[in-house]
Amino acid sequence: MNFSYAAERGLVNDVIDPAKTRPVLIRALEVLRSKHADLPLRKHGNPPL
Repeated sequence: MNFSYAAERGLVNDVIDPAKTRPVLIRALEVLRSKHADLPLRKHGNPPL
């Protein structure tokens, strides 16, 4: 995927300086480790047949 193509469509969240890649990735993984997504109750169950 071409960078400009992705950027034009809003698919790029951040541009990381290559010298700072490791700290940025470590921080992102630390955040994801404690992330908890509250999922909604099932919208549709299995109907009896």
